[in-house]
Amino acid sequence: MGSPRWKRLCLLLLAALTSSVLLYGHYYATVESPTSQRIIASLLQPQPLILASSGTSHRAGSHRWALGGGLERGKFFRPSTDLEEPKPSRQQPSTCPSSVMARAKADPKFGDIFLFDTPVLMWDQHFTTETWDRLKTRHVPYGWQGLSHTAVGSTLQLLNASANRQLFDRDSFPGGCVRCAVVGNGGILNGSRQGKAIDAHDLVFRLNGAVIKGFEEDVGTKISFYGFTVNTMKNSLIAYEEYGFSQVPQGKDLRYIFIPSDIRDYVMLKAAIQGRPVPEGSDRGDRPQKYFGPEASAEKFKLLHPDFLQYLTARFLRSELLDMQYGSLYMPSTGALMLLTALHTCDQVSAYGFITSNYEEFSDHYYETEKKPLVFYANHDMMLEAALWRSLHRAGIMTLYQR
Repeated sequence: MGSPRWKRLCLLLLAALTSSVLLYGHYYATVESPTSQRIIASLLQPQPLILASSGTSHRAGSHRWALGGGLERGKFFRPSTDLEEPKPSRQQPSTCPSSVMARAKADPKFGDIFLFDTPVLMWDQHFTTETWDRLKTRHVPYGWQGLSHTAVGSTLQLLNASANRQLFDRDSFPGGCVRCAVVGNGGILNGSRQGKAIDAHDLVFRLNGAVIKGFEEDVGTKISFYGFTVNTMKNSLIAYEEYGFSQVPQGKDLRYIFIPSDIRDYVMLKAAIQGRPVPEGSDRGDRPQKYFGPEASAEKFKLLHPDFLQYLTARFLRSELLDMQYGSLYMPSTGALMLLTALHTCDQVSAYGFITSNYEEFSDHYYETEKKPLVFYANHDMMLEAALWRSLHRAGIMTLYQR
Protein backbone atom coordinates (compact mmCIF):
# COMPACT_ATOMS: atom_id res chain seq x y z
CA MET A 1 0.00 0.00 0.00
CA GLY A 2 1.44 3.35 -1.03
CA SER A 3 4.40 1.68 -2.77
CA PRO A 4 5.98 3.35 -5.84
CA ARG A 5 5.01 0.34 -7.98
CA TRP A 6 1.34 0.67 -6.99
CA LYS A 7 1.39 4.43 -7.65
CA ARG A 8 2.95 3.88 -11.07
CA LEU A 9 0.26 1.33 -11.91
CA CYS A 10 -2.48 3.79 -10.91
CA LEU A 11 -0.91 6.53 -13.02
CA LEU A 12 -0.68 4.21 -16.03
CA LEU A 13 -4.34 3.24 -15.70
CA LEU A 14 -5.36 6.88 -15.39
CA ALA A 15 -3.29 7.80 -18.45
CA ALA A 16 -4.88 4.98 -20.44
CA LEU A 17 -8.38 6.11 -19.51
CA THR A 18 -7.59 9.75 -20.33
CA SER A 19 -6.11 8.77 -23.69
CA SER A 20 -9.18 6.72 -24.61
CA VAL A 21 -11.49 9.62 -23.79
CA LEU A 22 -9.43 12.10 -25.80
CA LEU A 23 -9.18 9.71 -28.75
CA TYR A 24 -12.93 9.20 -28.65
CA GLY A 25 -13.47 12.94 -28.59
CA HIS A 26 -11.07 13.39 -31.50
CA TYR A 27 -12.84 10.62 -33.40
CA TYR A 28 -16.21 12.21 -32.86
CA ALA A 29 -14.92 15.61 -33.99
CA THR A 30 -13.13 14.43 -37.13
CA VAL A 31 -14.67 11.24 -38.53
CA GLU A 32 -16.95 11.83 -41.52
CA SER A 33 -19.96 10.09 -39.99
CA PRO A 34 -23.52 11.16 -40.92
CA THR A 35 -23.95 12.58 -37.41
CA SER A 36 -20.81 14.72 -37.52
CA GLN A 37 -21.58 15.87 -41.06
CA ARG A 38 -25.03 17.02 -40.02
CA ILE A 39 -23.73 18.87 -36.96
CA ILE A 40 -20.92 20.60 -38.87
CA ALA A 41 -23.31 21.49 -41.69
CA SER A 42 -25.65 23.12 -39.19
CA LEU A 43 -22.88 25.56 -38.30
CA LEU A 44 -22.13 26.45 -41.88
CA GLN A 45 -25.79 26.66 -42.87
CA PRO A 46 -27.79 27.59 -39.76
CA GLN A 47 -31.02 25.63 -39.39
CA PRO A 48 -33.85 25.94 -36.88
CA LEU A 49 -33.17 24.18 -33.61
CA ILE A 50 -35.99 21.73 -32.91
CA LEU A 51 -36.63 21.65 -29.18
CA ALA A 52 -38.58 19.44 -26.81
CA SER A 53 -42.00 20.90 -26.08
CA SER A 54 -43.82 20.81 -22.77
CA GLY A 55 -46.39 18.49 -24.24
CA THR A 56 -43.84 15.70 -24.56
CA SER A 57 -41.46 16.53 -21.74
CA HIS A 58 -42.71 13.91 -19.31
CA ARG A 59 -42.35 10.86 -21.54
CA ALA A 60 -38.78 9.69 -21.90
CA GLY A 61 -37.92 8.74 -25.45
CA SER A 62 -40.76 10.71 -27.03
CA HIS A 63 -38.82 13.88 -27.84
CA ARG A 64 -37.47 15.25 -31.06
CA TRP A 65 -34.31 17.18 -30.30
CA ALA A 66 -31.89 17.84 -33.08
CA LEU A 67 -29.95 20.19 -35.25
CA GLY A 68 -31.67 20.83 -38.56
CA GLY A 69 -34.19 18.18 -39.55
CA GLY A 70 -34.66 16.53 -36.17
CA LEU A 71 -34.06 12.97 -35.00
CA GLU A 72 -36.49 10.71 -33.25
CA ARG A 73 -34.96 9.76 -29.90
CA GLY A 74 -36.24 6.37 -28.86
CA LYS A 75 -33.28 4.26 -27.78
CA PHE A 76 -32.38 5.39 -24.31
CA PHE A 77 -31.91 8.66 -22.50
CA ARG A 78 -29.89 8.74 -19.32
CA PRO A 79 -31.05 12.05 -17.80
CA SER A 80 -34.67 11.28 -16.95
CA THR A 81 -37.25 13.94 -17.73
CA ASP A 82 -39.17 13.16 -14.53
CA LEU A 83 -38.56 16.53 -12.90
CA GLU A 84 -39.04 17.30 -9.24
CA GLU A 85 -42.11 19.26 -8.27
CA PRO A 86 -40.62 22.70 -7.65
CA LYS A 87 -40.07 23.46 -3.99
CA PRO A 88 -40.19 27.06 -2.78
CA SER A 89 -37.40 28.60 -4.81
CA ARG A 90 -37.42 31.90 -2.97
CA GLN A 91 -37.13 33.56 -6.37
CA GLN A 92 -37.73 37.28 -6.32
CA PRO A 93 -40.16 38.44 -9.02
CA SER A 94 -38.69 40.53 -11.81
CA THR A 95 -40.32 43.79 -12.85
CA CYS A 96 -38.17 44.12 -15.99
CA PRO A 97 -40.50 44.43 -19.01
CA SER A 98 -37.90 43.05 -21.44
CA SER A 99 -36.58 40.21 -19.28
CA VAL A 100 -35.38 36.82 -20.46
CA MET A 101 -38.51 35.34 -18.91
CA ALA A 102 -40.83 37.71 -20.77
CA ARG A 103 -39.07 37.17 -24.09
CA ALA A 104 -38.89 33.39 -23.66
CA LYS A 105 -42.56 33.06 -22.76
CA ALA A 106 -43.52 35.14 -25.79
CA ASP A 107 -41.44 33.03 -28.16
CA PRO A 108 -43.41 30.30 -29.97
CA LYS A 109 -40.50 27.86 -29.75
CA PHE A 110 -38.79 28.58 -26.45
CA GLY A 111 -42.02 29.35 -24.58
CA ASP A 112 -42.56 25.60 -24.18
CA ILE A 113 -38.96 24.90 -23.21
CA PHE A 114 -38.16 27.20 -20.31
CA LEU A 115 -39.48 26.14 -16.90
CA PHE A 116 -38.63 29.09 -14.70
CA ASP A 117 -40.10 27.44 -11.59
CA THR A 118 -37.41 24.75 -11.62
CA PRO A 119 -35.12 25.36 -8.62
CA VAL A 120 -31.73 26.55 -9.81
CA LEU A 121 -29.92 26.13 -6.49
CA MET A 122 -30.00 23.45 -3.82
CA TRP A 123 -29.87 24.19 -0.10
CA ASP A 124 -30.64 22.51 3.22
CA GLN A 125 -34.43 22.39 2.86
CA HIS A 126 -34.11 20.24 -0.26
CA PHE A 127 -32.44 17.40 1.60
CA THR A 128 -35.49 15.34 2.53
CA THR A 129 -36.07 11.59 2.63
CA GLU A 130 -38.25 11.88 -0.46
CA THR A 131 -35.59 13.78 -2.41
CA TRP A 132 -32.85 11.38 -1.33
CA ASP A 133 -34.88 8.33 -2.40
CA ARG A 134 -35.54 9.91 -5.78
CA LEU A 135 -32.10 11.32 -6.58
CA LYS A 136 -30.14 8.28 -5.34
CA THR A 137 -31.40 6.44 -8.44
CA ARG A 138 -29.74 8.91 -10.85
CA HIS A 139 -26.01 9.16 -11.51
CA VAL A 140 -24.18 12.44 -11.01
CA PRO A 141 -24.53 15.22 -11.99
CA TYR A 142 -28.29 14.53 -12.26
CA GLY A 143 -28.56 12.81 -8.91
CA TRP A 144 -26.74 11.06 -6.08
CA GLN A 145 -26.36 7.47 -7.25
CA GLY A 146 -23.42 5.88 -5.44
CA LEU A 147 -22.81 8.91 -3.22
CA SER A 148 -22.73 8.79 0.55
CA HIS A 149 -25.93 9.89 2.28
CA THR A 150 -23.82 11.33 5.08
CA ALA A 151 -21.48 13.23 2.75
CA VAL A 152 -24.31 14.80 0.75
CA GLY A 153 -26.53 15.53 3.74
CA SER A 154 -23.83 17.03 5.94
CA THR A 155 -22.85 19.37 3.10
CA LEU A 156 -26.38 20.53 2.29
CA GLN A 157 -27.13 21.18 5.96
CA LEU A 158 -24.46 23.88 5.89
CA LEU A 159 -26.21 25.71 3.04
CA ASN A 160 -28.79 27.20 5.36
CA ALA A 161 -28.35 30.94 4.82
CA SER A 162 -30.71 33.06 2.75
CA ALA A 163 -27.81 33.75 0.37
CA ASN A 164 -27.67 30.04 -0.51
CA ARG A 165 -31.26 30.12 -1.77
CA GLN A 166 -30.90 32.72 -4.50
CA LEU A 167 -28.13 33.63 -6.86
CA PHE A 168 -28.34 37.33 -6.04
CA ASP A 169 -30.54 39.79 -4.15
CA ARG A 170 -32.79 41.74 -6.50
CA ASP A 171 -33.21 44.43 -3.87
CA SER A 172 -29.61 45.39 -4.63
CA PHE A 173 -30.69 46.39 -8.15
CA PRO A 174 -33.81 48.50 -7.63
CA GLY A 175 -35.82 50.01 -10.42
CA GLY A 176 -34.32 48.28 -13.43
CA CYS A 177 -33.33 45.16 -15.27
CA VAL A 178 -30.49 43.04 -13.88
CA ARG A 179 -27.98 42.78 -16.71
CA CYS A 180 -25.56 39.84 -16.68
CA ALA A 181 -22.52 39.00 -18.79
CA VAL A 182 -21.28 35.42 -19.00
CA VAL A 183 -17.66 35.31 -20.12
CA GLY A 184 -16.36 32.13 -21.66
CA ASN A 185 -12.71 31.62 -22.52
CA GLY A 186 -13.00 31.39 -26.31
CA GLY A 187 -10.34 32.84 -28.59
CA ILE A 188 -12.89 35.14 -30.20
CA LEU A 189 -12.25 37.56 -27.31
CA ASN A 190 -8.59 38.08 -28.18
CA GLY A 191 -8.43 41.57 -29.68
CA SER A 192 -12.16 42.10 -29.17
CA ARG A 193 -11.87 45.19 -26.92
CA GLN A 194 -15.04 44.12 -25.12
CA GLY A 195 -13.70 44.72 -21.61
CA LYS A 196 -15.64 47.92 -20.94
CA ALA A 197 -18.86 46.44 -22.32
CA ILE A 198 -18.47 43.37 -20.11
CA ASP A 199 -17.74 45.39 -16.98
CA ALA A 200 -20.78 47.62 -17.66
CA HIS A 201 -23.08 44.72 -16.74
CA ASP A 202 -24.51 44.47 -13.23
CA LEU A 203 -23.14 40.95 -12.74
CA VAL A 204 -20.36 39.06 -14.52
CA PHE A 205 -19.99 35.27 -14.58
CA ARG A 206 -16.61 33.68 -15.32
CA LEU A 207 -15.48 30.07 -15.28
CA ASN A 208 -12.59 27.61 -15.24
CA GLY A 209 -9.35 29.18 -16.54
CA ALA A 210 -10.55 32.79 -16.36
CA VAL A 211 -7.32 34.67 -17.10
CA ILE A 212 -7.77 38.43 -16.62
CA LYS A 213 -4.34 39.99 -16.11
CA GLY A 214 -2.98 41.24 -19.41
CA PHE A 215 -6.33 40.89 -21.17
CA GLU A 216 -8.36 43.53 -19.34
CA GLU A 217 -9.11 45.46 -22.52
CA ASP A 218 -10.67 42.37 -24.11
CA VAL A 219 -12.36 40.61 -21.17
CA GLY A 220 -12.72 43.27 -18.45
CA THR A 221 -11.92 42.88 -14.78
CA LYS A 222 -15.29 42.58 -13.04
CA ILE A 223 -16.29 39.21 -11.59
CA SER A 224 -19.38 38.44 -9.55
CA PHE A 225 -19.57 34.64 -9.93
CA TYR A 226 -16.98 31.99 -10.63
CA GLY A 227 -18.44 28.67 -11.82
CA PHE A 228 -16.66 25.30 -11.83
CA THR A 229 -16.50 21.70 -10.79
CA VAL A 230 -13.60 20.76 -8.53
CA ASN A 231 -12.21 18.77 -11.44
CA THR A 232 -12.37 21.63 -13.98
CA MET A 233 -11.02 24.11 -11.43
CA LYS A 234 -7.98 22.00 -10.60
CA ASN A 235 -7.34 21.03 -14.21
CA SER A 236 -7.50 24.71 -15.20
CA LEU A 237 -4.92 25.62 -12.55
CA ILE A 238 -2.57 23.06 -14.06
CA ALA A 239 -3.29 23.49 -17.77
CA TYR A 240 -3.41 27.29 -17.89
CA GLU A 241 -0.79 28.22 -15.32
CA GLU A 242 1.62 29.11 -18.12
CA TYR A 243 -0.94 31.65 -19.37
CA GLY A 244 -1.33 33.31 -16.00
CA PHE A 245 -4.11 31.32 -14.34
CA SER A 246 -2.25 30.46 -11.15
CA GLN A 247 -5.03 31.19 -8.66
CA VAL A 248 -8.81 30.97 -8.51
CA PRO A 249 -10.35 34.47 -8.49
CA GLN A 250 -10.99 35.82 -4.99
CA GLY A 251 -12.76 38.87 -3.65
CA LYS A 252 -15.09 40.10 -0.93
CA ASP A 253 -18.13 40.29 -3.20
CA LEU A 254 -17.26 37.27 -5.34
CA ARG A 255 -19.52 34.22 -5.11
CA TYR A 256 -18.64 30.66 -6.10
CA ILE A 257 -21.02 28.38 -8.01
CA PHE A 258 -20.31 24.67 -7.44
CA ILE A 259 -21.48 22.28 -10.16
CA PRO A 260 -22.01 18.94 -8.35
CA SER A 261 -20.52 16.57 -10.90
CA ASP A 262 -18.90 14.21 -8.36
CA ILE A 263 -18.67 13.48 -4.64
CA ARG A 264 -15.53 15.67 -4.72
CA ASP A 265 -17.69 18.76 -5.13
CA TYR A 266 -19.78 18.01 -2.04
CA VAL A 267 -16.74 17.15 0.07
CA MET A 268 -14.76 20.22 -1.06
CA LEU A 269 -17.77 22.50 -0.51
CA LYS A 270 -18.26 21.26 3.05
CA ALA A 271 -14.57 21.69 3.87
CA ALA A 272 -14.62 25.20 2.37
CA ILE A 273 -17.58 26.28 4.50
CA GLN A 274 -16.05 24.80 7.65
CA GLY A 275 -12.61 26.24 6.89
CA ARG A 276 -10.95 22.84 7.29
CA PRO A 277 -8.75 20.64 5.09
CA VAL A 278 -10.60 18.14 2.90
CA PRO A 279 -10.97 15.05 5.13
CA GLU A 280 -11.33 12.30 2.55
CA GLY A 281 -11.30 11.28 -1.08
CA SER A 282 -8.92 12.24 -3.89
CA ASP A 283 -8.59 15.79 -2.52
CA ARG A 284 -7.77 14.67 1.01
CA GLY A 285 -5.59 17.16 2.85
CA ASP A 286 -6.25 19.94 0.35
CA ARG A 287 -6.98 23.35 1.90
CA PRO A 288 -9.97 25.11 0.32
CA GLN A 289 -8.76 28.47 1.68
CA LYS A 290 -6.08 28.60 -1.00
CA TYR A 291 -8.81 28.53 -3.66
CA PHE A 292 -11.59 30.60 -2.08
CA GLY A 293 -9.78 32.80 0.40
CA PRO A 294 -9.26 32.61 4.18
CA GLU A 295 -12.66 34.01 5.14
CA ALA A 296 -14.99 32.04 2.87
CA SER A 297 -18.27 31.59 4.76
CA ALA A 298 -21.34 29.67 3.64
CA GLU A 299 -22.84 32.82 2.14
CA LYS A 300 -20.16 32.84 -0.57
CA PHE A 301 -21.19 29.49 -2.03
CA LYS A 302 -23.98 28.40 -4.36
CA LEU A 303 -24.71 24.80 -5.36
CA LEU A 304 -26.59 24.00 -8.55
CA HIS A 305 -29.53 21.65 -8.03
CA PRO A 306 -29.18 18.20 -9.67
CA ASP A 307 -32.74 18.60 -10.98
CA PHE A 308 -31.72 21.86 -12.62
CA LEU A 309 -28.82 20.11 -14.35
CA GLN A 310 -31.14 17.35 -15.49
CA TYR A 311 -33.70 19.85 -16.75
CA LEU A 312 -31.07 21.74 -18.74
CA THR A 313 -29.74 18.55 -20.30
CA ALA A 314 -33.16 17.10 -21.05
CA ARG A 315 -34.75 20.21 -22.54
CA PHE A 316 -31.88 22.28 -23.94
CA LEU A 317 -28.79 20.12 -24.55
CA ARG A 318 -29.82 16.52 -24.99
CA SER A 319 -27.01 15.31 -27.22
CA GLU A 320 -26.70 12.36 -29.56
CA LEU A 321 -23.57 11.53 -27.58
CA LEU A 322 -25.89 10.05 -24.96
CA ASP A 323 -26.60 7.18 -27.36
CA MET A 324 -22.94 6.41 -27.96
CA GLN A 325 -20.62 4.01 -26.17
CA TYR A 326 -19.40 6.58 -23.64
CA GLY A 327 -22.72 8.36 -23.28
CA SER A 328 -22.55 8.22 -19.50
CA LEU A 329 -19.61 10.65 -19.63
CA TYR A 330 -21.66 13.35 -21.33
CA MET A 331 -22.76 16.53 -19.62
CA PRO A 332 -23.09 20.13 -20.82
CA SER A 333 -19.89 22.17 -20.59
CA THR A 334 -19.19 24.43 -17.63
CA GLY A 335 -19.70 27.45 -19.88
CA ALA A 336 -23.08 26.15 -21.05
CA LEU A 337 -24.23 25.53 -17.48
CA MET A 338 -23.17 29.03 -16.39
CA LEU A 339 -24.88 30.66 -19.35
CA LEU A 340 -28.11 28.74 -18.80
CA THR A 341 -27.94 29.54 -15.09
CA ALA A 342 -27.77 33.24 -15.96
CA LEU A 343 -30.66 32.85 -18.39
CA HIS A 344 -32.81 31.46 -15.58
CA THR A 345 -31.94 34.14 -13.04
CA CYS A 346 -30.97 37.40 -14.77
CA ASP A 347 -33.20 39.79 -16.73
CA GLN A 348 -30.86 40.40 -19.66
CA VAL A 349 -27.93 38.17 -20.63
CA SER A 350 -24.96 38.70 -22.92
CA ALA A 351 -22.58 35.85 -23.77
CA TYR A 352 -18.94 36.53 -24.60
CA GLY A 353 -16.27 34.04 -25.58
CA PHE A 354 -18.66 31.27 -26.61
CA ILE A 355 -18.42 29.14 -29.73
CA THR A 356 -19.78 30.80 -32.88
CA SER A 357 -20.22 29.63 -36.46
CA ASN A 358 -16.79 31.00 -37.44
CA TYR A 359 -14.96 29.46 -34.49
CA GLU A 360 -12.20 28.12 -36.76
CA GLU A 361 -10.93 31.67 -37.27
CA PHE A 362 -9.96 31.94 -33.60
CA SER A 363 -7.77 30.13 -31.13
CA ASP A 364 -9.21 27.74 -28.57
CA HIS A 365 -8.67 30.29 -25.74
CA TYR A 366 -8.19 34.05 -25.86
CA TYR A 367 -5.00 33.97 -23.80
CA GLU A 368 -3.02 31.62 -26.02
CA THR A 369 -0.01 33.24 -27.69
CA GLU A 370 -0.18 30.87 -30.66
CA LYS A 371 -3.39 29.89 -32.41
CA LYS A 372 -4.65 26.49 -31.34
CA PRO A 373 -7.70 24.71 -32.77
CA LEU A 374 -10.79 24.20 -30.64
CA VAL A 375 -10.57 20.87 -28.80
CA PHE A 376 -13.66 18.67 -28.89
CA TYR A 377 -13.85 16.41 -25.83
CA ALA A 378 -15.95 13.29 -25.64
CA ASN A 379 -18.00 14.49 -22.69
CA HIS A 380 -19.33 17.70 -24.32
CA ASP A 381 -21.26 18.48 -27.50
CA MET A 382 -19.94 21.90 -28.47
CA MET A 383 -21.74 21.91 -31.81
CA LEU A 384 -25.09 21.38 -30.13
CA GLU A 385 -24.29 24.16 -27.67
CA ALA A 386 -23.29 26.47 -30.52
CA ALA A 387 -26.60 25.84 -32.27
CA LEU A 388 -28.52 26.61 -29.07
CA TRP A 389 -26.71 29.93 -28.56
CA ARG A 390 -27.46 30.95 -32.15
CA SER A 391 -31.10 30.05 -31.74
CA LEU A 392 -31.45 31.98 -28.47
CA HIS A 393 -29.67 34.96 -30.03
CA ARG A 394 -31.97 34.96 -33.06
CA ALA A 395 -34.98 34.79 -30.76
CA GLY A 396 -33.76 37.89 -28.91
CA ILE A 397 -33.64 36.00 -25.60
CA MET A 398 -29.93 36.65 -25.16
CA THR A 399 -27.12 38.45 -26.99
CA LEU A 400 -24.24 36.36 -28.36
CA TYR A 401 -21.04 38.26 -29.05
CA GLN A 402 -19.91 37.50 -32.61
CA ARG A 403 -17.34 38.98 -34.97
